[in-house]
Order: sequence, then C-alpha cells, then structure tokens
Amino acid sequence: MEQVFIGLGSNLAQPSAQLRQAITALGTLPNSAVTGTSSFYTSDSLLPGQPRYTNAVVALATALAPLALLDALQAIEADQGRERGVRWGPRTLDLDIVLFGEHVIDIPRLKVPHYHLHARPFVLYPLAELVPSDFVLADGRALSELLAACPFQGLERMAAGPADA
Repeated sequence: MEQVFIGLGSNLAQPSAQLRQAITALGTLPNSAVTGTSSFYTSDSLLPGQPRYTNAVVALATALAPLALLDALQAIEADQGRERGVRWGPRTLDLDIVLFGEHVIDIPRLKVPHYHLHARPFVLYPLAELVPSDFVLADGRALSELLAACPFQGLERMAAGPADA
C-alpha cells in the first residue's frame, strides 16, 4: 500500500457537498482506504471573476498504480459533473494526486509531487494537517520550507469540519 495525498477543489454546485461526496467516493476505490481528511478551506480562484474555491486534502492508502488511480480520480470527477474547458476554470470537482508515497513521477499524464505544489497554499496548508511537522517530500523538499515560502494569503479555514461543512 502506498500513502497518497489527493488535493480536492470545487467552486460550483455546492462546493462543500462536492468535496464530501468525493471523499465518500475515494473511500470506495478498490484496494484503497481514506486514512485522513484535512479541514476544508476557502481560497481565491487562480483566475479573476470566479467564485471562491473550497479545498481540502485527503490521505489515501492504496494499492492502485499511479495511472490507475489517476483514471479513477478522473472518473469520480466526471461522475460529479466535471467538464474540462478553461484551464483553472470553474469546476464542480478537481482531484489532483499531490504526493504518491516516496515516488517522483514525471510522465506526460502525471507529475508528482504536483508541479505547482510550492505555490498552492490551498494544498500546502491542508496537507500540513495530515503529516508530521518534519515531513519531507519524495523530491527532497521539506514541507516546512514550502509553507514558509507560501503565505496563507487568500485562504480561510472553514469553521465546520469535512463531515458537516
């Protein structure tokens, strides 16, 4: 089993409900189990004029291979109405493999650690809730250093937890 971290985001069609539904779906993946869920956060969109996003990170223990997991995540997105149009555009659900165990993956369909992780407070801060403070990514970067270089700007931790957000 690999310890995988999945970034979740939504800014359409009741975003908190979208994330809760996705967490449930992740728990039904074959040979996989959700082992942790961060708080939910709201964040500004990467593109102006969009609704704010609701974000979280899920820890998943899985025996799925990286591309099989990616395919499963894209199926969950599609089941929840995800339409791929504008890059970084509004969406019902976005599921990204942020980390996949101790693996560094660089293939056309998948880059892990996630290629923009260092610049995404809406992933870094939820991830920090799920790992030890001295956590080091597979590529050798310390999470604490990434957090120090990525301010908590435009991000708000939601008062309600994932179960009742």
